[in-house]
Amino acid sequence: MVRNRREELYVTVPTLFRCPISMDVMKSPVSLCTGVTYDRSSIQTWLSQGHNTCPATMQILPSTDFTPNLTLRRLINLWLQHQPPHAPSSSAVTKSEFLEIVKNLNGEKNRLSSLLKIVEFLKCSSENRRFFVSLSDAIVNVVGVLVDCDVVEVCELVVAVLDLVISENEVKEILRSDRRYLSKFLMILKNGKLSSRIQTAKILEFIALDVNSQRKIVEEQGLLYELYVFINTETNRFAIEAGLSTLIAISTTRPVRKELIRFGIVETIGKIITGSETARIVVEKSLKLLETVATCTEGRSAIGKSEDCLSGIVTRLMKSSRAATEHGVTVLWSVCCLARDEAAREAVGKVNGVMKVLLVMQSDCSAGVRQMCGELVKALRVGNSNSSNKKYSKSCLASYDTKTTHIMPY
Repeated sequence: MVRNRREELYVTVPTLFRCPISMDVMKSPVSLCTGVTYDRSSIQTWLSQGHNTCPATMQILPSTDFTPNLTLRRLINLWLQHQPPHAPSSSAVTKSEFLEIVKNLNGEKNRLSSLLKIVEFLKCSSENRRFFVSLSDAIVNVVGVLVDCDVVEVCELVVAVLDLVISENEVKEILRSDRRYLSKFLMILKNGKLSSRIQTAKILEFIALDVNSQRKIVEEQGLLYELYVFINTETNRFAIEAGLSTLIAISTTRPVRKELIRFGIVETIGKIITGSETARIVVEKSLKLLETVATCTEGRSAIGKSEDCLSGIVTRLMKSSRAATEHGVTVLWSVCCLARDEAAREAVGKVNGVMKVLLVMQSDCSAGVRQMCGELVKALRVGNSNSSNKKYSKSCLASYDTKTTHIMPY
């Protein structure tokens, strides 16, 4: 009977609209450099697990960047508009069964199985996710499992549930009101699988929207350090991006920045931005965090001592996003102009920093950044004239005319 009913309601989905990984209709189709298109969430999960190949062709990916397939997305949306408005859910459980699972979650002996069913239910549709959030005490019950359980696999499933609904205000408010679950986040960052660690970092970023929440995260012993270790040891672009985003969100006070400097955040960012295959969004977030660190004396001192980091910043100017370039200029200005670090000025000059700064001045940058560029050129010229390096002192800086209005790219 069930089989006949399902066959009666079955809707044929064009193969082109199905994600090669999940086999579901794609919600946000994106294409890899191999030309194969996947649903964004599916390919992100694949890459976050450490794979460096295209799942369909198994080709090694020279780049893990992907591009939205807007044409296919429009075709899918057009097709969906002509489907029955009340198509049956592909969820493994009905809403009534789901209610029972959520209600008895804290008393369940087999929590792993129950949480798996909740995750599958939430993945099916945005309607299911709204239904879940609207349930009385549903989020409280799920967070309660996280607080009471010490099994990594169970905690990872709770994180998967929260990751699916974290954008809802009700969820963020509940997570901000209690900090007992943070120790389980620490456990996942230490021992969880990569996809769960990425989800954990994303959730922490979502809830770190006010000073009180940021303070709770930082006060959890070891959590800040594990977030640092996360970006320092991982090579996966989604892991590094998630970790950087979280650190940016919680680095709003000087004590936090000083701790990150003590851990070695400047050297770590230097390593990231000098990587030849580093994604643009990762470069942008790296320079944003570096700009945050440079707001304190200790940060400017650490950056000034790292010639590799300074060289990496100069190299990335005008080669990533506009935001990345402006973050980079701000860092260089903080060290070379605000801190008046002579060694930093010399290091920047050695890698043709003035040429890059001049190019930024002629680009579509903000007025504030253009002013910092002007001050940087003057500072680097002074640093050059005082340099003991004769070869360096004969560079273009020595005869630079501040009235120059145009310079050809090199």
